[in-house]
Amino acid sequence: MAHRIDLSSIRNIGIMAHIDAGKTTTTERILFYTGKVHRMGDVDKGTATMDWMTQEQERGITITSAATACYWRDCAINIIDTPGHVDFTAEVERSLRILDGAIGIFSAVEGVQSQSETVWRQADRYGVPRIAFVNKMDRVGADFSRVVKMINQQLGSKAVVVQLPLGAEDSFTGIIDIIRLRAYVYEDGVGDKFLTRELDKNECAEAESFREKLIESLSELDDTILEKYLDGKPISAEEINRSLRKQTIANRLVPVLCGSSFKNKGVQMLLDAVVDYLPSPLDIPPIIGTDPDTGEEVSVPADPDAPFCALVFKLATDPYVGKLTYFRLYAGHIKVGSQVVNTRKNKKERLTKILRMHANHREEIQEATAGDILAAVGLKETVTGETLCSPDRLIVLESMNFPDPVIDVVIEPKTKADQDRIGESLRRLAEEDPTFRTGYDEASGQTIISGMGELHLEIIIDRLLREFKVNANVGKPQVAYKETVKTNTKVETRFERQTGGHGQYAHVILAVRPLPEGSGRVFLDKTPPGLFPKEFVAATEIGVRESLQAGILAGYPVDDIEVTLQGGSYHEVDSSEQSFKVAANIAMKDALNKAQAVLLEPIMNIDIMSPEEYGGDVISDLNARRGRVVSFEENRDSRIIKGLVPLAETFGYATNLRSLSQGRATFSMELKNYAEVPESKSREIIGRRYGTSLRR
Repeated sequence: MAHRIDLSSIRNIGIMAHIDAGKTTTTERILFYTGKVHRMGDVDKGTATMDWMTQEQERGITITSAATACYWRDCAINIIDTPGHVDFTAEVERSLRILDGAIGIFSAVEGVQSQSETVWRQADRYGVPRIAFVNKMDRVGADFSRVVKMINQQLGSKAVVVQLPLGAEDSFTGIIDIIRLRAYVYEDGVGDKFLTRELDKNECAEAESFREKLIESLSELDDTILEKYLDGKPISAEEINRSLRKQTIANRLVPVLCGSSFKNKGVQMLLDAVVDYLPSPLDIPPIIGTDPDTGEEVSVPADPDAPFCALVFKLATDPYVGKLTYFRLYAGHIKVGSQVVNTRKNKKERLTKILRMHANHREEIQEATAGDILAAVGLKETVTGETLCSPDRLIVLESMNFPDPVIDVVIEPKTKADQDRIGESLRRLAEEDPTFRTGYDEASGQTIISGMGELHLEIIIDRLLREFKVNANVGKPQVAYKETVKTNTKVETRFERQTGGHGQYAHVILAVRPLPEGSGRVFLDKTPPGLFPKEFVAATEIGVRESLQAGILAGYPVDDIEVTLQGGSYHEVDSSEQSFKVAANIAMKDALNKAQAVLLEPIMNIDIMSPEEYGGDVISDLNARRGRVVSFEENRDSRIIKGLVPLAETFGYATNLRSLSQGRATFSMELKNYAEVPESKSREIIGRRYGTSLRR
């Protein structure tokens, strides 16, 4: 029997936010106050512990999710610091998949921003309980109540205030605890010295008002609180916290705290809230998997003595130990040298090392138990989203969904040595990053790499040059268009060829129809039973899917389409799998023509924060880019413009926006959807695609 650990004392949390909301700074303060590091790192100086990559230090942003562990009030807190830039949203996706709770950080000035909404929706999808931390209360323009309102309205969450700021901007000196009705006033700029005092009359009146609102919110969800509230009985801080924890874990409420991480104010109270309100592995429902043999659902309890079961959520390359496989251990225990089964591939793997990670630093351990988030060395074939299990109890856990890339770049190695090296380098990078894709243009003989944005590909190329020592010429970024169909159609194709001896024969009847956005490519077999061998159905599907890799308009992938094999015929001698692949390919080209193929382009949500005096110029420029304004929001002397704009029209936008606003406006974007390209623009794109060169 494994040594049973106290799972109730574990918190597996993520820290998520829009870029520049103070996420990494907050993490650095947490590590300092928990004693994990003895010097606070600084994002601007490139000394942040969790931003360890060269590219992160140079740019002052988080690119890859980094894991660490620390201790607070006898609780082990496993932390994953996630990127805030939309280009790296996959890092957030895979982190939230394996976390039990999260801290959402919001700037007190900007409030809820585009990426804030994206990561919040990701957390909603996985049912991750959250607390909110309104950061930067010391900044000019800080407005706590506005941010709370935005969390309620824009994110659709029931935000409940548990702290109030003492002052704001330059006068921000501390925090009011509305549950215990006391104030924490900071004495110095370091943050580890603060006074606890009683509230004055005005402070007390405001705090009691918010305390009453909090109790009202709890009474709507908790019968015990409701009974005492209706009877007019006092409700203790312990009772409030107990009820608030329960409702937070149930995702009914989001406690809201405040502070200034950069000025070291509020971090200790935030750590208290992590322990008090966010769940342990025992507080969340057992994860549900599938028996690979029967297809039946299997419950995986958070129990160190249950059969081993873990989910791989990230791969990374370490220059000293090679491939690192990050995993969340849901049940059981595992020792160094143990053999496990990758249930998706039905492959046996062996863990040669188990590592507890602190950013890029490694601590070897001999055994891991349920609730841990760790990394392993020795897993050769396992990739992100796959399940590792004990050989005597096979389970497949739900994987993760990642968005398709939206930007392509041509890359050409400079020398023969670079040519030999680039294939393996790109394979390793694609293995690490599920949103990074590689392809090969047969017509031009060029390698195409695809990613989530300009910054994403810039980082990939930089890593190729620095880490993998590949010298290459890189083309300009181009939009990753898609193709689809607008109407239903049905086609029938016979493929016959006699070449002496056995000939080739295949006959297929295909029906094609468009699907809603995001449906992908669906193939259905609706042939009468026994019409022809199953291997011919499989070959037809392969032929269909191969043809969808390059559409008839401009050679872009065809998406959101359903293809149904309805019938056909075969010849006992002349039919083969290859014949049916060819027939399917010919049929699909005919079907795409008849079903009105159209070009699709990515449409971006864009948030622009501009000083009021430049608002008109910014809007005019957005309209000129085929964009449109969706809404406005006034924020003191600035204007927040929310709009939609085609990705194709945004290249170089950062430079242009700086010029329009004398460097004072900022923006952020994220993918909203794909939409049909206007006909005139479509003709231009197709003409460019098949013009003098296929070079992108």
